[in-house]
Amino acid sequence: MIKRVALITLALFWLSGPSLVVAEAGTTIIASDVHVDFPDQAVFSLEAESNVEIVDVRLFYQVDRMNYAEVVSEGWADFTPANRIEASWVWDMTNASLPPGAEVTYWWIIEDADGNRVETSPEVMHFDDNRFTWHSLTSSVGEGGGMVLFWYTGGDSFARELMDTCEEGLARLTQDIGTYLERPIKIYIYASGEDLQGAMIYSQEWTGGVAFADFGIIAISIAPSQLEWGKRALIHELTHLVVHQATFSPYGQLPLWLDEGLATYSEGELDPDLRSSLNRAISEGALISVRSLCSPFSAYSDKARLSYAQSYSLAEYLLDNYGQDKMLDLLTILKQGSTYDEALTEVYGFDIDGLNARWRATLTSSVVADQSAGLHPALIAVLAMLATGLTLGGVATMKKRVGRRSCGASTMWDKP
Repeated sequence: MIKRVALITLALFWLSGPSLVVAEAGTTIIASDVHVDFPDQAVFSLEAESNVEIVDVRLFYQVDRMNYAEVVSEGWADFTPANRIEASWVWDMTNASLPPGAEVTYWWIIEDADGNRVETSPEVMHFDDNRFTWHSLTSSVGEGGGMVLFWYTGGDSFARELMDTCEEGLARLTQDIGTYLERPIKIYIYASGEDLQGAMIYSQEWTGGVAFADFGIIAISIAPSQLEWGKRALIHELTHLVVHQATFSPYGQLPLWLDEGLATYSEGELDPDLRSSLNRAISEGALISVRSLCSPFSAYSDKARLSYAQSYSLAEYLLDNYGQDKMLDLLTILKQGSTYDEALTEVYGFDIDGLNARWRATLTSSVVADQSAGLHPALIAVLAMLATGLTLGGVATMKKRVGRRSCGASTMWDKP
């Protein structure tokens, strides 16, 4: 679940106007401050005076996040024109929210009745969750500035084990996929789902972990008693961030099965419940098509579980059969804007439907092998031929009905 902030591009008028200098009559900045009421709002305030009436006050700000171009936004301050003014601007997070730990650089521009302008020095607002007293642990692993882990419940050994898990996860990502950390990452460990949900304006009851990919921030609930579950969930979200950094582009995005598949694969062995869901779908002929998995997963829990399980299996199939270099090539070509079919064809020699057929064939073979133990060899051969025929027939029908779709992103975690 990724939260995005709506930004207003700085008007060219302010860039092409007269130089920003201290007004001849003299404008004095008495006070500049920001009060964070997490997670609802941030109130920016300014107090200034001048020998000439102050007629315009605006706040300008830049959010520290990944963008395709430099973006400066502005807020029109609330004040009454006078020689001495008190101005304020309220950032209502219900309109454009920020994750915990987000940073915003801001400055004011004040104009008087004579057209003189004064620009204050930039300051940084830290949108911290001040409901808790946080401890921090820093790691310099990675080429992009390392990681900082914040927590408020549990001892130092609890945090150290989580950080060790992150460092090991980054090493596996480089080894398995060829990706690495390009920007600093902040990780906020909440002690309960309720605490985590209280950090967000809009959240679902099942939300257990969120990767704010553009911000390089993870917020996740892990109690010391749920450490093993938490380590898997943390690696999942960390993979989302690293893959997002590696593929960030205005030209294309990953199909959801690939994004979630790589994240689930990075956790290690597939969760037994997800494995059972996958095996049941294979046996019942109820697998979801790969093309459908490019789109947001179902809101129904059984379908969502199967979607995650299949995504894992697809990532495993590509990595086990074609290796790291091919996977990195696929990510690179998708970043450049190729369609899903074009990228797969260029790297692997088959499109989405070809992947669907080849992947299903490997699953069918394993299921037939498991179910046919002790049967006559001739019957085993017939079962295998029937299963393969059904798989290819389903692919042919699907190609007629399904077009290319873009993908969305969502993360669902069920705690033990």
